[in-house]
Amino acid sequence: MGATDSMAKSVDVAVENVGGIDRTSVSFTSGVTILTGRNATNRTSLLQAIMAGLGSDDVSLKGDADEGHVEMTVGDETYTRTLERKNGTVVTSGDPYLEDAEIADLFVFLLESNEARRAVELSENLRDLIMRPVDTAAIEDEIEALQTDRDQIEQRLDDLQSLRHTLPDLEERRTELEAEIEQKRQELEEKKEQIEDADQDVGTTRDQKAELEEALESFRDARSDLEDVRYNIESERESISALESEIDTVETELTDLPQEVSGDVTEVEDHIERLREQRQALDSTVNELQKVIQFNEEMLEGTSSDVVAALRGGDDAEQVTDRLVDDQVVCWTCGSEVDQSDVETTLDRIRDLRQEKLSERQDLQSEIDDLKTEKATYQEQKRQRSQLEDRLQRAESELEQRRERVSNLEDERGRLEDRIDELETEVEQLQDETQSDLLDLHREANELEFEISRRQDDLEDVSEEIERIESELDRRDDLKEEREGIQEDIEDLRTRIDRIEVEAVEQFNEHMESVLEMLGYENLERIWIERKHEQVKEGRRRVEKSVFDLHVVRSTDDGTTYEDSIDHLSESEREVTGLIFALAGYLTHDVYETCPFLLLDSIEAIDSDRIARLVDYVSEYAEYVVVALLEEDAQALDDAYQRVTEV
Repeated sequence: MGATDSMAKSVDVAVENVGGIDRTSVSFTSGVTILTGRNATNRTSLLQAIMAGLGSDDVSLKGDADEGHVEMTVGDETYTRTLERKNGTVVTSGDPYLEDAEIADLFVFLLESNEARRAVELSENLRDLIMRPVDTAAIEDEIEALQTDRDQIEQRLDDLQSLRHTLPDLEERRTELEAEIEQKRQELEEKKEQIEDADQDVGTTRDQKAELEEALESFRDARSDLEDVRYNIESERESISALESEIDTVETELTDLPQEVSGDVTEVEDHIERLREQRQALDSTVNELQKVIQFNEEMLEGTSSDVVAALRGGDDAEQVTDRLVDDQVVCWTCGSEVDQSDVETTLDRIRDLRQEKLSERQDLQSEIDDLKTEKATYQEQKRQRSQLEDRLQRAESELEQRRERVSNLEDERGRLEDRIDELETEVEQLQDETQSDLLDLHREANELEFEISRRQDDLEDVSEEIERIESELDRRDDLKEEREGIQEDIEDLRTRIDRIEVEAVEQFNEHMESVLEMLGYENLERIWIERKHEQVKEGRRRVEKSVFDLHVVRSTDDGTTYEDSIDHLSESEREVTGLIFALAGYLTHDVYETCPFLLLDSIEAIDSDRIARLVDYVSEYAEYVVVALLEEDAQALDDAYQRVTEV
């Protein structure tokens, strides 16, 4: 991705078959570059070519060409873009300056159709537009993930607190086991002394004693193995029970999810696309109606008397003005005199029609928003279903493995039980062949050794658990610090959207105030955005969201101020407001860091002197400002600015 640096870089653009251009190349350096000429001289096409090189897809291919190319060199780096006509649409490819041009389409490429500029004219949702580059869904997902991490840490801290209360019991159990082991060892020593005394009195052969000892040892080992197997079976069955419960839960959650319909998302996307096309058609109609209204208002106010004079065969301005004092006006269609009230009535009907179209557009936008929410719902349900199905598959696979393990353990348990029965029979036979008292002593000694061994195992487990708990308790401060850090991250994410909204409003209000003061519009005191929270419709429910209200404040000749409607802004005032709104987005999202360009076109509604001052103003915020102007408007700009007169 491109980036700015402290050294001025030249920009070279070679274009073939883009817009209305056959083939051309231009060069410019940092600062302001003016594309000047009459209408239909491919100035807009050149801007589109620059947009294509920067990464935009909102470009057109020359009508008689199937393929077009743009090569843009910025400093030592060269970027290419190819446009191909395929199945009636233009497909782009190549290596542009920007990896993703969405934010540049909003706040860098300020041509007539730019959405940020149109948002003011069409009374769009300014807040949603300025926040579009912010992936709020990703922020919410990140917050949710951090909350899960925080909850896990809090659960761990709660567990540690519970473990802390178990330490006294564990330490008491360790002391008891140590005492029991010592007692059993003493009993074993006494038993060994008894066996030694009995050996001196009994004529039992050494072979018989050895055989009995071996049988008793095997019996003890088999019994220990059986206990281990029984414990493992119990543990596996607990895991099986937990898995069966989890499977029931997942199956219930899957049942509660709506049935998946594969065509839902595609149908919704197609519907959204159709509605967008209808909205674009309405945008075009509203734009045309606004131009008609603006022109007629100027004619009624007498500010276009040159046109009237031309229609009246060259009457001077004074004569025209005299006529305008009367109730009669000159029809600028046929040149005849008509009642002003008739024109105003017709104009009111056009205004009503424009308002109807705006209302239709708002309804379409609301329906599009509903469908977007519906699409997101389908996608979320699909994601949830996929996760639940994966979870179910893993649980069922593990359940099958554990059931098989239990079956194997039960087989092992049966084998050990049979082995113990055999060993018991063998020991009984050996006891019959020797003196039972001595055998009893050996058996009792073996049992004591077994009990000592089991208690030593228990003591080792208890000691390890005490050490583990003490080690875990030592981590409490680290866990608390980690929890605080996560909470700070959560708060930062929660306030990120608010900070961006506040900054956008501040940027707009600050620059709008400076520009209005600089341009000096008569009786226009202030244009500003108020950020407030309202209940708005989101899909099929109402939620609280912040909204941006655009306010217009005018003043009368005696200095009294009053709030006016956005609809009453002149075309020039609308264009300036739209440009400043786009500039606010440019600065709020730090677009200049990745795309140091600003492209301006179709600003003829602003008079030449104001265009010059406005271009000077915006040139402070971008390294490269490229503006397309008519020759008469370009004359008002600084002679030091670069000019491209032939495309």
